[in-house]
Amino acid sequence: MTAGGGIPFIRASGDPFAVGRAHGEALAGPLRTFLDDSLCRLNKVMPEPVTRDGLLPSIAAYRAAVAAALPDQAEEVAGLASGAAITQDEAWLLQLRREIMGYHKVPTAGDCTTYARTAHSAPVLAQTIDLNGDLDHYISVLEIARSDWPRRSVVLSFGGLLGYLGLNSDGLAVGLNLVLGGDWRPGVPPYLAIRHLLDTARDVTEALEILRTLPLASSRTLVLCDRERAVCVEILGDKLRTIEDAEVAHTNHFLHPDFVPGDEINVFARNSSVRRLKAATAGLDELPPEAGPEEHFTLLSQSPICVPNRGDIRAERTVAAVVLLPDRGELHVRPGDPSLSRTQVFRL
Repeated sequence: MTAGGGIPFIRASGDPFAVGRAHGEALAGPLRTFLDDSLCRLNKVMPEPVTRDGLLPSIAAYRAAVAAALPDQAEEVAGLASGAAITQDEAWLLQLRREIMGYHKVPTAGDCTTYARTAHSAPVLAQTIDLNGDLDHYISVLEIARSDWPRRSVVLSFGGLLGYLGLNSDGLAVGLNLVLGGDWRPGVPPYLAIRHLLDTARDVTEALEILRTLPLASSRTLVLCDRERAVCVEILGDKLRTIEDAEVAHTNHFLHPDFVPGDEINVFARNSSVRRLKAATAGLDELPPEAGPEEHFTLLSQSPICVPNRGDIRAERTVAAVVLLPDRGELHVRPGDPSLSRTQVFRL
């Protein structure tokens, strides 16, 4: 493990178990601390407390679903447990934390603003990451070189996740937004689906084909970008809908007319989502084609796109902002509030 200005940078290679073990060994202390902190801080943000024993049936159901669909990721989770000297159930809890939280119709100020562009410029995907639980304490960056796949990836992660967002050496970048709808059920969590896409897909076209084969656990929007295409993929239950343009932007409400009736976002969160989408779209229109990462960070740092820390661990706030340059294999990240932090760069 090497440090990138404070963010742990972990290079992991080999078969899936070896990749997971390297990840676990590098972050063993922080991951055990996170698990012991009110059960990954779940009991600091959820309306009702949970226990390890009480979560075991849910963990088992998700674990079985992932192992059936993506057995290599199940092996990687086993390696993570071995490297961090934690139980496999604890390693799975780190992957399933967001699924266990589920969704609640409560007011929120933010939950990620994402955009991508390919027209008349080098491809770029940029976003804020808005989470509760003060998870900027647990950011890491992984460089993955699996021995069973020809491509490498750089992945931003939180608290032991195998994946969250990132890009690969073929020039595919993947970001995401939370959207609320449908039944959340045991399946492949979207974070793990993103990691699978980065491992296996060469471009947006192939990523869409792979995504349609996965039994996804919960609603999300994935934003896919390669050298030629920028696409938002809205996920609701077993259905996918795509929105494609030379520039795309997404926040936390469904945009495709087929999915709008199934949107479960509350009115307060929707108002925030609409404001952020308008600000991102307008700001992106004003950025010149040659805009670099720092100009994108300037946009991501502005209100209402950047959601401030109000001192409530239960409330979403911007815990990082990223700019992905898929044709250059670069992940630029500002941890915490991007208006207050410096850019760190990770390259394939």
